[in-house]
Amino acid sequence: MKSQYHFNFEELIVYQKAIKYGELVHKQLNNFTKIEDYRLSFQFARVADSVAFNIAEGSGSSDASFLNYLKIARDSSRECMAATTKAYLRNYITYKESENNWSLLVEINKMLSALMKHLKDKNT
Repeated sequence: MKSQYHFNFEELIVYQKAIKYGELVHKQLNNFTKIEDYRLSFQFARVADSVAFNIAEGSGSSDASFLNYLKIARDSSRECMAATTKAYLRNYITYKESENNWSLLVEINKMLSALMKHLKDKNT
């Protein structure tokens, strides 16, 4: 979806991947049992969306503030790793789906780390 109205952070590839990851998790949550609605599925949905939300929220701030938001986004991506593992162990997602999640999360994590390093280097 390309709108004529956009913010600069939307051009960041890491943001685009984080958005796609959140939507992927949203689709996977359809396989979760009702009992998980307020447990794993709620937490998984929240943290999966948190990655993109923190990139977006911090982007309009100073570099130092943006760096803190990127740290939170990276922490959220790591929490997603644990949620993916739990979902797999509880048979809500397949091994192939979990591998895909982990692959995307590793990539997002590396991109966040690189962006954080860039911001740190820029300000030293």
